[in-house]
Amino acid sequence: MDQICYRPIGHVENEYPEPGPPDAMQEVESRIILRPELTTGLQGLVAGQPIMVIFHLHLSRGYELLQHPRGDVSQPLRGVFALRSPHRPNPIGVSVVELLAVEGNVLRVRGLDAVNSTPVLDIKPAEPKEI
Repeated sequence: MDQICYRPIGHVENEYPEPGPPDAMQEVESRIILRPELTTGLQGLVAGQPIMVIFHLHLSRGYELLQHPRGDVSQPLRGVFALRSPHRPNPIGVSVVELLAVEGNVLRVRGLDAVNSTPVLDIKPAEPKEI
């Protein structure tokens, strides 16, 4: 199997058109705009719960297996799988965020380190919940 294709379920809207300092990006409120036909799939999500947002790092190009954390050359090299670097063999990002509100097909969240227009691939609860 050489290729796996996903269709985004939505996209991110926030004030970051390009990557910024991760800590600052996580402080701003972001909106995840879901495709309208998927809105019913949000049933059961409640404000205040942590959710996992899986997204495509659409601006990332190339990767190195060894990288300096956050590009800081004063820090020792580490393996890409030990970092949250966007420069990965598969440019997939994951953030655990606080769900602030569900408004129709829009999720308001805090803690997301994705830029504006980032394609969202999936959303999951960040901790096991009773069914």
